[in-house]
Amino acid sequence: MNYIKLLNAAFEKFFFDERLNPTHISLYMALFQEWNSSRFSNEFYINRRDLMFASKIGSKSTYHSCILALHTWEYLHYFPSKNPYKGSKIMMTIIETTDETVSDQYSPILEQVAEQYRPRREPVMGQHHPKNGQVVYPNRPINGQALVSTINNTKQVNIIKEPKGWQAVTDFFIEKSFTADEGKKFFDHYENRNWQTSDGKEIRDWRALATNWMNRSELFNDQNKTNKKTPSQFKDNLRTTKTKDYGQPL
Repeated sequence: MNYIKLLNAAFEKFFFDERLNPTHISLYMALFQEWNSSRFSNEFYINRRDLMFASKIGSKSTYHSCILALHTWEYLHYFPSKNPYKGSKIMMTIIETTDETVSDQYSPILEQVAEQYRPRREPVMGQHHPKNGQVVYPNRPINGQALVSTINNTKQVNIIKEPKGWQAVTDFFIEKSFTADEGKKFFDHYENRNWQTSDGKEIRDWRALATNWMNRSELFNDQNKTNKKTPSQFKDNLRTTKTKDYGQPL
């Protein structure tokens, strides 16, 4: 599978499909990333909470409506799971472009262009030929060897999978106007899980997970406030503050 061809084909189909709205596209891109993480396997399993967080969908009804619409419009095949401990199964549809199919023979031309691309003001990274002064790229293919791009191999510095300790977690919670006890509760919860999600996947970014924890904590507190007993709306006519003299004749 070619990541670039598949993504370009999907965007081309989005452009001409008037049924789609931004929520459909956001959910599809989150599913596409999960598909890419599974190395474009024929089928893979999903976690609804992770997908809603990745696609920034806050409503369960909106999520189910969008994924069923994508299934109906044949962007994917959705097999919901009735088992709460097992995720739903997804089979992505391979979209073809107008001029070629994604199953075409691999050509390294696009990867060569990406490897040699540089901004105008950035100096060329390479070695100068000792004779004619031309730049020689150390990763250039030799004897027909395919060139593999290293663009996606760079590490993301800002993403940390696990915190250095409970102190870093509590500091982050205090920074977000939460208590240190709430941060300690979050740390103990995922420390016991070896920093894995409920379906056994490795956590990608603990700060994003902590932010989601705080949002759910605020939502839970708001629901508890609304569920508290409120005064009865029905007027009790037997209870009155007026003093009546029942000895007077009618």
